[in-house]
Amino acid sequence: MDLNSYNKELEKIFSMSPSYQVVGDRAYKPGLEAMEAFDRHLGYPSRSLRAVHVAGTNGKGSVSHFMASVFASCGYRTALYTSPHLIDFRERAKICEGEGFEMIPREFVYDFVRKEESYIVEHRLSFFEITTGLAFSWFAGEKCDIAVIEVGLGGLMDSTNIITPILSVITNIALDHCMYLGHTLAEIAVQKAGIIKDGIPVVVGEYLDETRPVFEKTAALHGSELHFAQDEEPAAHSLEGFELQGDYERNNLRTVRCALEVLSSLGFVFSHAKTVDALKHAASRTGLRGRWEVLKESGPRVICDAGHNPNGLSYVMPQLCREGVDIIVFGVVKDRDLEGEKEMFPREAYYFFANAKGPRAMPCGELCEKLTAAGLRGEAAGSVESAVKKALGKASESSTVFIGGSCYVVAEALELVY
Repeated sequence: MDLNSYNKELEKIFSMSPSYQVVGDRAYKPGLEAMEAFDRHLGYPSRSLRAVHVAGTNGKGSVSHFMASVFASCGYRTALYTSPHLIDFRERAKICEGEGFEMIPREFVYDFVRKEESYIVEHRLSFFEITTGLAFSWFAGEKCDIAVIEVGLGGLMDSTNIITPILSVITNIALDHCMYLGHTLAEIAVQKAGIIKDGIPVVVGEYLDETRPVFEKTAALHGSELHFAQDEEPAAHSLEGFELQGDYERNNLRTVRCALEVLSSLGFVFSHAKTVDALKHAASRTGLRGRWEVLKESGPRVICDAGHNPNGLSYVMPQLCREGVDIIVFGVVKDRDLEGEKEMFPREAYYFFANAKGPRAMPCGELCEKLTAAGLRGEAAGSVESAVKKALGKASESSTVFIGGSCYVVAEALELVY
């Protein structure tokens, strides 16, 4: 199989069933019936997975990669399923072992799509249903010791929720994807709590007054042992020596430590020294990109972060102010409501407003108009490539340039800045 043939089959997936990452609303398909039928058609690969299931508004990607790094470093062959991808579609399915990882082979993707094309077309599967079936099938054949499975969107009606895990983890709850999950924190918590299964322990990383009762009620209904990480574990005081330097990682590490304690009670063995080392080097050992990632150390310093909703930005923006950022490349999706975010943005920075490729991007002119009206200084810079070039052209050797606002902006920037 040559690369051109692989790319044609991959394009077939995107054209048959465009991803939420690309087209937004029309790719979202709630309900588990189609996924359960696809799993049955594939021979129930989901049933072979001994898994940790991770949901939450923010942090679920970092928590999933932290946990996969620890499992792998402590001798467990570990499957890892996450979304979205930033550069390579194969980022979504990995196997981590020792101090490294491998992405799903192109040959497996190619053969799977060719074999299952008629079923996919006949049953009108969504992009995420296809990729979930693809990943689970690969993991099942690889005889992994453990799988870390990140929810795509929500929990209750997410395609990944066909699994019965050994541990459920819910990182936090904030207002996001409200048109699908609900317009209150309690309503969203109900959706996220949908991954809680009968008799399966659950770790909740962070709770609010509105969400704690939802978790307590759901766990009680399922007879599930409930752990609130923020009550049981202290937040990390320092991220010194960690590859992942975002302030928000302190809470994610607390969630992971609590989850590891529960897993230890289930019989998993984690060396303290290897665990600490794995947490510090989680990004490189699992291939995680775009989380407070330093793309250039100096001349100027360039940082990117994929945090995109108000809750995520409430950590990112203060850190930018503290780090003295003076130039920002910023773009968002067109359905983004910026009203609650305007006061978070660093006022001293100069902004290059960008629109990423694809139909979901908010035009940079519209974004510029909204945010300059709120008192920010900047200009509409066109594409991400154009905005990055203008930002680097304006920067001095002592500048700090930040790139973010959406996963799509970060994804393009990763291929531009080295």
